[in-house]
Amino acid sequence: MSPLDSPALRAKQATRRADIRTDLQIIADMIAPGSRVLDIGCGDGQLLRYLVEEKGVVGRGLELSQDGVNAMVSTGLSVVQGDADTDLADFPDGAFDTVVLSQTLQATRDPRFVLEQLVRIGRHALVSLPNFGHWRVRLKLLVGGRMPMTASLPDAWYETPNIHLCTLRDFVELCAACRIEVEKGLMIDGQGGAKPIASLRRANLLATDGLFVLRGR
Repeated sequence: MSPLDSPALRAKQATRRADIRTDLQIIADMIAPGSRVLDIGCGDGQLLRYLVEEKGVVGRGLELSQDGVNAMVSTGLSVVQGDADTDLADFPDGAFDTVVLSQTLQATRDPRFVLEQLVRIGRHALVSLPNFGHWRVRLKLLVGGRMPMTASLPDAWYETPNIHLCTLRDFVELCAACRIEVEKGLMIDGQGGAKPIASLRRANLLATDGLFVLRGR
């Protein structure tokens, strides 16, 4: 047995995988070892660090906050400080195998432009986002008459960084308008479970978050 396939190594990888956010765990499993990855809005580099150390990817991050950039640089990760709304245009076509945008699209000023750039600079894009169409969100708006706060939307309306909240149906319709192919869609529930989207209407009601694999047409 190769040391790279030993039970001890697999157990270590599983432990490190469990240390990252649920949607990032699913994204990590979708990315091929040794591939070229750009993580946009990468924060402190949690996902990118796992991918580089455990899957041998050639990883690069794009992060707006100075704190996030400093955290990544301190651990030896490659990162550029930049804004997805403006700086993605500087990347050449097809520069990466996979581009990741996790829980960030709703905080961009121009989601359509950002999506178009993702599939231009990457062969595939992995996008996760909170679902404002979840039944708990709808119920809180209907009964309470106030902007809801949930695990996926934890901030008060006046403090949230999110400026373009959407449902999963809204997101899929935007992809169609941009001529972006949705190769795969996953609905993520409140317990972190994920399953393929068989019915968009059902997923739009029951999923707290969505994760989509995109490709330009």
